[in-house]
Amino acid sequence: MKTVSRSFSTTVSHFVKRKYPVNPEDAKQLPTFQYPISSSSDRRVYSWGLAEHGALGNREKSRNRFVQRPSRLQFAEKHKVVDVACGYGFTAFAVNNKEKYKVFGCGINTDSQIGYHAPHRDHPLGLVLAPAPVELPLSHPESTKVKQLAAGRAHLVVLTDQEGVFTLGNNAYGQCGRRIVVDEQYSGSQIIHHIPHLGGNKVKTVQCGQDHSMFITEKGEVFACGWGADGQTGLGHFKTEWQPSRVIGDVQGVNIVKVASTADCNLALSDEGDVFGWGNTEYGQLGCDEDVQQQNTARFVESCRPLGKIVDVAAGGSFCLVVNDAGDVFVWGYGILGKGPNVDQSNKPTHIPSTLFGRNEFEPDTKVVSVSAGLSHLSAVTNHGTLYTWGRNRDGCLGLGHTKDQFFPLKVAVGARVLKVSCGVDHTVALCQPFV
Repeated sequence: MKTVSRSFSTTVSHFVKRKYPVNPEDAKQLPTFQYPISSSSDRRVYSWGLAEHGALGNREKSRNRFVQRPSRLQFAEKHKVVDVACGYGFTAFAVNNKEKYKVFGCGINTDSQIGYHAPHRDHPLGLVLAPAPVELPLSHPESTKVKQLAAGRAHLVVLTDQEGVFTLGNNAYGQCGRRIVVDEQYSGSQIIHHIPHLGGNKVKTVQCGQDHSMFITEKGEVFACGWGADGQTGLGHFKTEWQPSRVIGDVQGVNIVKVASTADCNLALSDEGDVFGWGNTEYGQLGCDEDVQQQNTARFVESCRPLGKIVDVAAGGSFCLVVNDAGDVFVWGYGILGKGPNVDQSNKPTHIPSTLFGRNEFEPDTKVVSVSAGLSHLSAVTNHGTLYTWGRNRDGCLGLGHTKDQFFPLKVAVGARVLKVSCGVDHTVALCQPFV
């Protein structure tokens, strides 16, 4: 962190000379104060929720069962963290440096989803209690940068800027994009799979569901692999597929810029603000007919058409969430949707009042710019960097200082400007920028 020294000696000395004449040598001894001033590239990381599995990244906190309020992660003070991803009980951090290690992980590691780690004080019983380096087989570690991370139930996907994609962890359904090995042992595994490109194009975005993975290429095409029992791979069938293949349906010929998933339902967003979906639609998440519960090809979500241009999407375990360019948030599906305790299901997108996200006559320009979701909790970030959460508050994962469920969006007391939020099953991590 940069610091700037500002001396008040001159001002104080002038005042002293006028009112109380003193020796100039004494005035030189007046204190000089240093005020910390952050760079625009400085980052902080806060975590909260279930702590005992180590996913919060603080070994001391792991002695507690859970942490109910955002806790600043000291690891991020030593490393320039550029991305975070929460899996099912584990967390991965991407750092920007010229050293060997670009990714660190902590939490549950029973399937080597955060790399191979020999038994140690900080990672007993398949748990890594403090961020530990993940050794990626990079050809040029000094120049390669990690652009994005994505985490599933027990696997991790790492996207680099010039060496493609790396996957590690459980591959029982082909979610790592490599051939399935029957009875493969994932505990203590050192296998890291490399995917240089897909369809002859570089991958620009990655995303994980529960046991499947999705990739967006520079041409805006979506590829998927993994478990397909609910049609979540979007390949036109319900079988397991290890080879990353192009998702078919209404997304073909469309420039997709983002895909979202937490479990078995997927949403995709185009550069024109259109929304597409495939996978599990048991709770009406995809706006299909009531008789349809699994959609195995991508379909345009017609119910989002009247909402205007969509700028962000999120998909939880049984609900979906979108925000339009006016900063209005819409939610549908089943669960605690943010509309109060009496509304737990909606087949169509329903608007959450903007006043609940801080828009009022004193701050009329306030609007939500991004949304995210875990299995059963949701979050939204405004253009002022303010975080709001709601939903099922499992082990304090909402960061509100208690463990009661929250039926309306409520502001989280994070001591920094929130840039990105990653929601797991029972914990949450926020990547932030200091206010000053």
